[in-house]
Amino acid sequence: MVASVHEYKKLENNMVHEVSNFTILIAGGVAVFFKAIYKALTRQYTIVLVPHSEKNVWNLHVTILSFLCFILVLAGTQVALFWYGASYNKTGKTFTAKDSRLRETQASLDQLRDETAHLLREAKGFETALSSTLSALGSDIAGNTANPAAGGDLSSFFDIKETPEGILQEVNDIRRLAGYLSSAVEPVKEIGALLNSQSALLTEIPSIWPIKGGIGHISFFFGQNENPFTGQYYIHKGIDLSTYRQGDPIVATADGQVVTVDFDVGGFGNYVIIKHKHGFYTRYAHLLTIRVKTGQRVQQGEVIGYIGNTGLSTGPHLHYEVHIGSDVVDPYKYLNIRSSLARTIR
Repeated sequence: MVASVHEYKKLENNMVHEVSNFTILIAGGVAVFFKAIYKALTRQYTIVLVPHSEKNVWNLHVTILSFLCFILVLAGTQVALFWYGASYNKTGKTFTAKDSRLRETQASLDQLRDETAHLLREAKGFETALSSTLSALGSDIAGNTANPAAGGDLSSFFDIKETPEGILQEVNDIRRLAGYLSSAVEPVKEIGALLNSQSALLTEIPSIWPIKGGIGHISFFFGQNENPFTGQYYIHKGIDLSTYRQGDPIVATADGQVVTVDFDVGGFGNYVIIKHKHGFYTRYAHLLTIRVKTGQRVQQGEVIGYIGNTGLSTGPHLHYEVHIGSDVVDPYKYLNIRSSLARTIR
């Protein structure tokens, strides 16, 4: 048993000795290897620069290590230059794109300024037209739209200075224009109400052309004329309207109620009389056929019959009369009410 332990110890010592020797051998080899490399890297070489002239010869002493360092520095410099060049190109493209967008934005801004100037000119014309319309209609609010407190005096647009906060002048102009338009809302509403009331009035008096579509012409005027049958002068109590044919529709010239539907063989032929508000009556004579009956209520523009040649007539036409109470008036004056009102407003 003792002998076995002794042999085990001996074997262990031999293994430790061999491992130690192997380690020393490896370390020595590594040291020799690095020493050889260091020696090779630090070995000096002489580079001789011989000029063609008889000047001094230049001797440059270098080592492999310094040469490798020089190569690394050169390579690093090249890589850095390449990276900076690529970065510069990218930055240049970015600046170019931004400059292009800036130019487009500037062009849009210039266009916006032009449009703003055009808008202000149009607004000035609108102000003048609105004031003129209000004055023509006799409105007492004609001066309200130019109230400086409402920010709506357009004449002040031409004296605007740059705001101290740096806001664009055009923005300030548009704000003032918005204020003016806001102050003009009520006057425009009042114009609409006035026109609606006038429109309601115009439907109650005979103010439209009695032939549908406004066709035809006046072939015989109101007043003193020569009778086509007797050749003598007489008072023609209406106007004759002709389209040179029968069957064109005839319309009521105002809202009202039909009071007479009759036939006069020696005079008006088929005729209709309509009673309107404000004491107006209208007569439509020589009709081919009649589409209404006594007591029926009709609206302005509603078809009541068709042009014919019945009764005492020289050809297809409409004889049209306007009465106010018991007086006969010239219908032509009332046919021009709407156009006269439109000219007044303009």
